Amino acid sequence: MDVTRSFAFIVPELILFGAIIVVLITGLFTRRNNVLFNLISILSAVSSLTIMIAGGLRSDHVLFNNMLHREGFTEFLMALVDLSVVLTCLMSYRNRDAKHLSEFYALVLSIALGSHLLLMSSNLIMIFLSLELISISSYVLAGYAFNKAGSEGSLKYFLFESIASAIMAYGFTLLYGFTGTMDFTSHEFFDHLVNEGSPLLLIAGLMGLSGFLFKMAAVPMQPWAPDVYEAAPMPVIAFLSVAPKLAGIGILTKFVLTLHFFGQSPFDWQIILAAIAILTITVGNFSALRQRNPKRMMAYSSIAHSGFLLVGVAAFLPQGIQFMLFYAAVYMFMNFSVFAYLMYFEHQNIFSMEEFSGTGKRYVAATTGLTFGLVALTGLPPTAGFTAKLLIFSGLWESYLETHKTLLLWLLIFGLLNTVISLFYYLRIPYFAFIKAPDGPGRQKNPSFENFLGLILVVLVVVIFFIPGLLMGLINRINFVL
Repeated sequence: MDVTRSFAFIVPELILFGAIIVVLITGLFTRRNNVLFNLISILSAVSSLTIMIAGGLRSDHVLFNNMLHREGFTEFLMALVDLSVVLTCLMSYRNRDAKHLSEFYALVLSIALGSHLLLMSSNLIMIFLSLELISISSYVLAGYAFNKAGSEGSLKYFLFESIASAIMAYGFTLLYGFTGTMDFTSHEFFDHLVNEGSPLLLIAGLMGLSGFLFKMAAVPMQPWAPDVYEAAPMPVIAFLSVAPKLAGIGILTKFVLTLHFFGQSPFDWQIILAAIAILTITVGNFSALRQRNPKRMMAYSSIAHSGFLLVGVAAFLPQGIQFMLFYAAVYMFMNFSVFAYLMYFEHQNIFSMEEFSGTGKRYVAATTGLTFGLVALTGLPPTAGFTAKLLIFSGLWESYLETHKTLLLWLLIFGLLNTVISLFYYLRIPYFAFIKAPDGPGRQKNPSFENFLGLILVVLVVVIFFIPGLLMGLINRINFVL
């Protein structure tokens, strides 16, 4: 589709772009009106989300001369990104004393816009530009605490991402040299991949994956995550742990399926992806066992969940991709619920796991809600986390039965064992809260909006467990087209 006609099909992205401009211009006249900036951001994200839902998440349009491809799979993940913007704004609505408020919301919306474009990208150049839009905005947000730790975390994020982007760009140049096209969904790209058996092609594909793995905080591109999570404000961590990850897994799915080309590739990308998933799950879970800071624990938890998202893709089955989408949606709700409660406890000056001692008696509702969120991340009933892990493991088992690849069986075993291992760190906070004696009297110092937000998300996670068809029915109607 030509450029002029394509604009009619990117209305959600135009809304986000317009909101960025409005927020920045408004910030020139009022610097401290957090409610106004918050409202503009929420309305833009809700408007974008509403337009996609009104279309039934069933679009199928090739836009801007094959630079972008809008279809149901990408629209579902874009809808989750927009929801994460809304939840981030709700977590930030009380940040009246924060610095540079208009810029904060503009950066959040910029990451959302970059995620939209990345998910729709069908051209290697467009992938790189979209990733840079996400990355540059993320650098600044990572340091939004405006302290030394935040600056160090932001710098580490910048250095690692610069390396990942350079590696990815070089991989893309090699792929262009092999195929003669930047459109990785074109027949010309497929034909050259199938007929090319050079080991250099494998290296090019792996280098191309580095940028996506970085956005997901997956092994081996994960070392930046713990320091960034520890130093950044809680709403920023919650957002960075979801939106870039969903954009990364979406584009990675399309990119790997292209390289695999229905099993006709001379290299087994299913085995490669399974190996990355095993390493990511294992490194994330075992590293989390040693943490005493809840933020760092959630950083390694985020790494482990990137591995579980990769399990759904590694099945290389249509239902595996559907189960991955289910897991992505549930992960967003679970993660935001935990971060909302951790933010609530930060307002009570509780920052380390040991400081949670006795909070089960002093803050009963908040501690109970946080426990449910952590149980959901573990993957235990009665939460949708259990349903999500059950689905992706069932998809992986079906793939193993079809292919009989030993590594897929090992991925299943490692995934199940790591789910058990995660109990030991996810339940550490409830252990201190309900079993350890309180260190002293506690007193609620702030209104409990975060408590209420966390409660809504926890209830939603429980409801999806009992009625998974609410979400799975929507996913089943989504079309996926390369």
